[in-house]
Amino acid sequence: MVSEGKNKVSERWQDIDPDDRLAHLIRHAARSLVRGLQIRLAEHNVLFGHWAFLRILWEEDGLTQHELNERAGLMEPTTYSALRAMESLGYIERKHMAGNRKNLYVFLTETGKQLQDKLVPLAQEVNSVSTRGLSDDDVQTCRRVLLGIASNMAHDEARFEDVGRRLPSTRELSVWIKQAEQLRANEA
Repeated sequence: MVSEGKNKVSERWQDIDPDDRLAHLIRHAARSLVRGLQIRLAEHNVLFGHWAFLRILWEEDGLTQHELNERAGLMEPTTYSALRAMESLGYIERKHMAGNRKNLYVFLTETGKQLQDKLVPLAQEVNSVSTRGLSDDDVQTCRRVLLGIASNMAHDEARFEDVGRRLPSTRELSVWIKQAEQLRANEA
């Protein structure tokens, strides 16, 4: 059964076109890294969606939900759902600070803090596996290229924002979908 799983992986890998668009290759590599970490996190009952928040809170505990949302680069509903689940799992607690009833602050529990020693080595293992057989120079070149791509795309996004174009929110997308459904229903 194990060899069957290995064959599926190697077959999927063989289907990747090395001349495919760069975005597709990056997406595939990113998905592979995420899956590698997901498998390892699952052994500790941690969801991949919680990983970003844990990493941020290990660096700076006691942020507001809005600050966490901004640092993770996610939409508010996604952050809210993840934090509720993390609170249920006992990894964080959300509370108002004295004199500030408006903002909810997020703090790691002792359980959440202890996860760092268990989970960070797993992420390091994934990074090590992903660069196996690559030279240090190749890894440094890859870092420079990916940082260059990220910088270029951030500037591109800012250019769109300067002219009033932006990424629609999840709420806006759901309104568009409902409007499209209504149009199709009216046409039928």
